[in-house]
Amino acid sequence: MPRNLMDRFIDAIELIAAVFVGIVAFDTFLIVMLRYFFNIGIPDSYDFGQLLLGILIFWGIAATSYRGAHITVDLVWANASPRWQRVIDVFATLVLLFVVTVQTYTLLDKVISTYESNLATFELRLPTWPFFAIAWLGDAAAVLLIAVRTYRLIFRPELLGGSYQIKPVE
Repeated sequence: MPRNLMDRFIDAIELIAAVFVGIVAFDTFLIVMLRYFFNIGIPDSYDFGQLLLGILIFWGIAATSYRGAHITVDLVWANASPRWQRVIDVFATLVLLFVVTVQTYTLLDKVISTYESNLATFELRLPTWPFFAIAWLGDAAAVLLIAVRTYRLIFRPELLGGSYQIKPVE
């Protein structure tokens, strides 16, 4: 089946999240190896590690939210009929959309305040706001993907690959 523009966008978000996983893993590996074998430290390695982990978390939220791969409690859902499973999924996704939208709004305020305060890393004095902005982009991508998931849950559940046995709401 040919992939539409939205599916390619979703794949790109997941690829970006995977790249940040690789960057954080490489950064950690490099820091540990340099310290252990050569007793050398990278300036601001702790700051970069924290900032990169923050970016990874927000892009990870984007990647897991669309797929529904985040932590869930399925006691009620597992014992419900397919129709009620879908109702529960739509409700939970709407709640998630609201929460992540508010989080994205407040994170934008943090990006702006970090930029205005000229907050910098400890040793190299590099500005930290670009890291916050990249994290915010991940959070904004999460809002978009959760909105797409909500739409697809309501109108096109077959696109999510779920086990829904009922027809879309008309």
